[in-house]
Formats: sequence, structure tokens, C-alpha cells
Amino acid sequence: MILTATVMKYIPTNSYFYIDDNTNHSFLIDPGAQPDALIKIIKERGLIVEKILLTHGHFDHIGAVSVLQDKFSIPVCMGILGREYVENPKWNLSDQLEDPIVLKNVSYLPAGTRLVLSSTPRHVLQMMDAPGHTTDGVIYYSTEDKVAFVGDTIFAGSYGRTDLYGGNEATLLDTIRNVVFKLPDDTVLLSGHSEPTTVATEKKLAWYV
Repeated sequence: MILTATVMKYIPTNSYFYIDDNTNHSFLIDPGAQPDALIKIIKERGLIVEKILLTHGHFDHIGAVSVLQDKFSIPVCMGILGREYVENPKWNLSDQLEDPIVLKNVSYLPAGTRLVLSSTPRHVLQMMDAPGHTTDGVIYYSTEDKVAFVGDTIFAGSYGRTDLYGGNEATLLDTIRNVVFKLPDDTVLLSGHSEPTTVATEKKLAWYV
């Protein structure tokens, strides 16, 4: 099961629980804000969050991480270039806010890493490089469930900003064409800031040409 929790401090952001229904073991993707709300979901549903997975290091995707780490001792994973963002409030954009963010104890993983829930080998997310919105962007893709957690790489009918630190529009469009659109057409794309869409739906639009 996938549970969406839209959280907000400054910007509404979709956080996702990727859950093994039989055991309640789960991954939590992009806990961007409102740690108390996410903790409430975890406790009320009896979830065992094995890892926090970050699609990239912007403040609106990492804002609740430290509290969750302290509360549950959850390991945190992201792409191999993530350090520059999560350890630098200027790059993660939180230096402009009231609470600058610096994350510690993060595992920086290479593309191709398979993240497997210990409760069942069926629940696997493959990390795929997805630069362009940021240099550290990644996608988490499930072959079994035909779903991809895409962060701000692509939205329903649009794509992420490229005018921030490490952003590059040509790189992002290349990622969309050669990473996202190489996934099966029926793959559901779950983004940070839009409703779900599919690869087939986005391919029909002309904005990425």
C-alpha cells in the first residue's frame, strides 16, 4: 500500500509511506514538514519505518527528517551527491527561513541501489539518478507495483524548477526523456507537488519536447 501524507510548513509537499500491508514495515519518502503529523500516522497505523528515503535535498522534502531520526532512530538514505544539499542550508534553501536545516547521519547511495524491506523481498525500490531539478535528484522505482516516487523531477503536466542551486533545464529534460519515459507506460508517477500521473499521460503532452 502507498499512503500519501501532504505536509506543509512553507510549501505543501507530498510525503509517501510505501507499506507492506502484511507486516506494516515501510519506507517513508520525503518527510518535508510537520513531523508531529507524520509521527501520529506512524503510531496510529502501527507502522515500522525501516528507512527514510529522500528524492533530493531541498528544505521542503527534508524538513521533518531530524525529528523523526531522533524519535525513531530511522536510517536516512539519498543519492550519492546529496551531501552538498543536506549539510548546506544555502543549497537546501533553508538559510532563507527561520530554521536552517543541516542533516547528519545520512547514507549517500549510488544509482542502482536496491532498497528492500526486511519484511518481504517483494517490496523493493530501485534508486535511479534523476538530475536536473538538483544535482542530487533520484527516483525510487518499484517494478512490482509499477510506481515511481519522482520528487520534483516531473509533475502532472510540468516539471520542477531549474533556477536553483544545481538546477539545469537541459539536464532535467534529458532525465525526463531518458529515465522517466523509459519506464513502462503504466507506471504511476508520484511527485512532490502534484496529483499522481502516469508515464503514458505525460508522454502525450508536448511540454517536454
